[in-house]
Amino acid sequence: MKRYATAVLGVLFLTLAACGDNATERAATGGVGGAVVAGPVGAVVGGTVGAATAQ
Repeated sequence: MKRYATAVLGVLFLTLAACGDNATERAATGGVGGAVVAGPVGAVVGGTVGAATAQ
């Protein structure tokens, strides 16, 4: 069950990292998603992924 929950939260995290119209919005939503999944370290990773996916 724990593995399943982690997988679901990971997918949610990746989905949130792609939300937004510009780099700032994507970094913000990625940071929030990462914080929910993995705390402070996840927030940093989510913000980085969100900013990196901006076009």
